[in-house]
Amino acid sequence: MEKIYTIDDLMRVIEESGRNYDRARIMAAYQLAEQAHKQQVRRSGEPYISHPVAVAHILVGLGMDTETVVAALLHDVVEDTETTSEAIEKQFGKDVALMVNGVTKLGQVPFSTREEQQAENVRKMLLAMAQDVRVILIKLADRLHNMRTMDSMPPQKQLDKSLETMEVYAPLAHRLGIKSVKEELEDTALKFLDITAYGEIESQLKLRKDERSKFLQMIRERLTRRLTDENIHFHLESRVKSIYGIYRKVYMQGRAFDEIFDVYALRVIVDTANECYNVLGVVHDMFRPIPNRFKDYISTPKANMYQSLHTTVLDKEGIPFEIQIRTWDMHYIAEYGVAAHWKYKAGIGGKDTLEEKLAWVRQLLEAQQESDDVEDIVRTIKTDIAPEEVFVFTPKGDVLSLPSGSTVIDFAYAIHSAVGNRMQGAKIDGRIVPIDTVVKTGMIVEIITGNTKGPNRDWIKIVKTSEARNKIKSWFKKERREENIIEGRSELEREFRRNSIMLSEQQMNEFLLFLAEKQQMHTVEDFLAAIGYGGISLSKIIPRVKAEYIKRYRTTEEEKASQVLPKLTQKKSKVSSGVIVEGLDSCLVKFAQCCNPLPGDPIIGFITRGSGVSIHKADCPNVHNSMKDPEQVSRWVSAEWADNATRREVFKSAIDLLAHDRGLLLADVSITLSNMHIPIHALQAREMKDGMTAITLTLGTTNLEQLSNIMANLRKIEGVVEVKRSNQ
Repeated sequence: MEKIYTIDDLMRVIEESGRNYDRARIMAAYQLAEQAHKQQVRRSGEPYISHPVAVAHILVGLGMDTETVVAALLHDVVEDTETTSEAIEKQFGKDVALMVNGVTKLGQVPFSTREEQQAENVRKMLLAMAQDVRVILIKLADRLHNMRTMDSMPPQKQLDKSLETMEVYAPLAHRLGIKSVKEELEDTALKFLDITAYGEIESQLKLRKDERSKFLQMIRERLTRRLTDENIHFHLESRVKSIYGIYRKVYMQGRAFDEIFDVYALRVIVDTANECYNVLGVVHDMFRPIPNRFKDYISTPKANMYQSLHTTVLDKEGIPFEIQIRTWDMHYIAEYGVAAHWKYKAGIGGKDTLEEKLAWVRQLLEAQQESDDVEDIVRTIKTDIAPEEVFVFTPKGDVLSLPSGSTVIDFAYAIHSAVGNRMQGAKIDGRIVPIDTVVKTGMIVEIITGNTKGPNRDWIKIVKTSEARNKIKSWFKKERREENIIEGRSELEREFRRNSIMLSEQQMNEFLLFLAEKQQMHTVEDFLAAIGYGGISLSKIIPRVKAEYIKRYRTTEEEKASQVLPKLTQKKSKVSSGVIVEGLDSCLVKFAQCCNPLPGDPIIGFITRGSGVSIHKADCPNVHNSMKDPEQVSRWVSAEWADNATRREVFKSAIDLLAHDRGLLLADVSITLSNMHIPIHALQAREMKDGMTAITLTLGTTNLEQLSNIMANLRKIEGVVEVKRSNQ
């Protein structure tokens, strides 16, 4: 069980830190927070004040200053109590109020989806972080304590928070270089996301603990003797790879536990960079280095400021292990990232250095100004701020850091927008390559430019980074407005047809103006242009568009149609195919493929010419369109399912499924249906924009209840966003 922190615990760790904290100010903040949260308890039952105290405790451990600790104690009072930002600013100053406000969620703003809410909260947090990086440090400490106490939360909340932690907060901790926070966030999130794998890895580490300790002790003794003989002043420590780090290699890369070379590692800390390379020479003289397992992050630092030499070697018994070599300054940055600015001010750099290290935050926010998609900022964190990076060289020897999986196009736009927009081709290590080639560490990439008309629209689907994607969209937004409007209108009309959205010209104009205003667009043309250049993703907004269409127009049409729909007042026919048709004996019955009615659906029949009665769902769009034609109204007859209709008859039913594109998605869909013994008559999948996949399934089902059960199970598949009956 997680420890319950008190103000005495906080004051004790402040005393032990040896730092000059303003204890009176911290105590005043505690008293205000304690009073504000007095009537509140956490889900686990302890007083709510224990949470902000725990967050402050974590931040003292990171070496943060008095103002950060004060803001941590107050970080929930504006969101959860009657206390105002103005009151905090008056008592504790502008900087504390800014930090508290930056951590506070956007609770009063209505959003259409949870993703939009999450994206706007992250955007607000990053905007505050651009003014004061301590905002994100408080938020990371807040999330860390919440993850430590997640056992008391409901299962769905555990999954949602763990996924958000893995996708947003752990990458941010990584990008800020705060290793201990990043690894604990990943490990605690994995515990809820894949409890079986977490348990297996934890068991493996416990089983080998004694063996590992003996092995590392033996290596430490050998290395200590040799480095002492070389008159090198050093500090030696060992570490074990995090559970999530092992998980990524075992479960995501398919390796065996014994194939992971860096589960065990030793770290050598010396005084200067030159000594790092001297130690490397000693290590390679003592142990046999494994080819292609040496990384020099001193000459080429990671984007999060990390610097070290990494080498994997074999001892005389052939056991692989990793050795990391760094200076003390590099060590402080590796462990505490930007927090080292406060914890170890000497030698780490002043305000200008910190500003330079946080330039990526401003670049990220500036890139978002070009995007109309509020969720794009979360996608950026998932991709551009991912742990995996590659280091690619320009022909002049400059190094660019890109997320793993980036293409030549991403590289071009990382140099400059003009280079990407004028790109005609590329060379890697002197050889011409396709522009969708994925770049790897060590490659020398040369971009071939010319007087081109601009980027290709298909590049948006190819690039990995949000920076490149936003720059391409920006070009189309500015340079191809008329083309975008035409493309957007065409795309919108296709989606409207697919979703049976049918309106008169006047209704269409009114509806498009409404949709444009909902997207904060001034005109319909702006709305269509945004669809055309990819600023608005139709696959994401179409469910809400259809719901609004039904609310505004379908209800009116159904009311009109219900006035002319034939009532079942005449003598019923004999049962034919489980259906009773008004006034007709033993007629030929077929089921319309436009709506695929199932037992349980309200139905109606249409007398065809020579083909019997076609049975439709009562709310089928074709029914209501036909009702507008006076000549066809008389051919509609009432119908209903017979009480003794056979339950064994199988009807075809179509389902539309929208999901995030990923490997094995179709396999998971097929396995789910197979486990339910549901026959698949047809399956069609098509790639959508923004990494989505649309799947249309034609299945064999017996009734509406079974179909609802099928759809519920499909919704449980990882990555599935929406499941609905098809109108096609």
